Amino acid sequence: MIAAISVQEILAKTVGGERLTADEGLRLLKEASLASLGRAADEVTRRLHPEPYRTYNIDRNINYTNVCTAVCDFCAFYRGPKSSEGYVLPIDEILAKVQETVALGGEQILLQGGLHPEYKLEWYEEMLGEIKRAFPQVNLHAFSPPEIHHFTKVNKLPLRDVLQRLQAAGMGSLPGGGAEILVDRVRKEITRGKVLTDDWLDVMRVWHQLGGRSSATMMFGHVETLEERIEHLERLRQLQDESLAGGHAGFTAFICWTFQRENTQLEHLHPAGAHEYLKTNAVARLYLDNIANIQSSWVTQGLKVGQMALLYGANDMGSLMIEENVVAEAGTVHFLTLEDIRNAISELGYEPRQRDVHYELVDREHEMRAVKAAGSGLPKLPVVS
Repeated sequence: MIAAISVQEILAKTVGGERLTADEGLRLLKEASLASLGRAADEVTRRLHPEPYRTYNIDRNINYTNVCTAVCDFCAFYRGPKSSEGYVLPIDEILAKVQETVALGGEQILLQGGLHPEYKLEWYEEMLGEIKRAFPQVNLHAFSPPEIHHFTKVNKLPLRDVLQRLQAAGMGSLPGGGAEILVDRVRKEITRGKVLTDDWLDVMRVWHQLGGRSSATMMFGHVETLEERIEHLERLRQLQDESLAGGHAGFTAFICWTFQRENTQLEHLHPAGAHEYLKTNAVARLYLDNIANIQSSWVTQGLKVGQMALLYGANDMGSLMIEENVVAEAGTVHFLTLEDIRNAISELGYEPRQRDVHYELVDREHEMRAVKAAGSGLPKLPVVS
């Protein structure tokens, strides 16, 4: 019999640039020590990103509505269509939020909401158009795959038509929200009325075919198995292979975070901690050899663990996140200043640099204006109450 490859041999293989199999990825999750995973992930990150800097961006998550027809046991943010606590933000309020973001040096808006049962595609096109007319320089990182899939159902339109129309209206890139775990067993257990795995991936596939870029995510630490975490990573890697083979940029980055349980229907579950987060982040870096960037999740982990992620596979500190509502509703509220983020990068021996959605560095003048604005005493902007 051929002896099984050791964990150290698996790590050496991936550090050397060879692709992991699903079985090898699973063994790393199950058997590798946190220290050894960190060393290997950091070596891979340094090979992929030998530059002397690590990046961050400045954006704002505008949740234009919390009304949602889906029922997600892990979500504390959504409200049913008949709830008295449901809201839809008026366009004037959205524009004011964008203006505040631009004043703080932001160059992107993350625009996501619930699956509202009433609004047609024209409403979303008008919203995008109003924002782009007022702020043509701002990238609209808008509408997760569950929202896009919902639009096709409400409007009875093909997926490609919906994406082309939104792209023409000003949608610049597509966020990877709503992925949770890309395994139907998990999705059916924790959600009802929400897109399943193949359709989530197909939204991304068609968007990539249209020349669009997107991010990929994973929310873990709830009902999934370790095997299903690896299956999630495998499905993302396969789609990225397909997109790159077709000459498309595909996914620019991967972000994972732990399930936040407070005020949800899954509050009884034991939460995953920092050890599990760093381990999974490191394995993701080793497994996703065709996705260039891994983003830290300080929003769920806090400053110190978010900083540690830069030694466990991440090359990007994520966003200043001027406004965040979804995770906050689940009882997790971490607030970092721009100085905090830049210092966290500097303390590890890297130069902090601001980047855009394409992971291109913004010019120095823009970056320094943002630093100056952040240091001028401008208050923390309010979240939706």
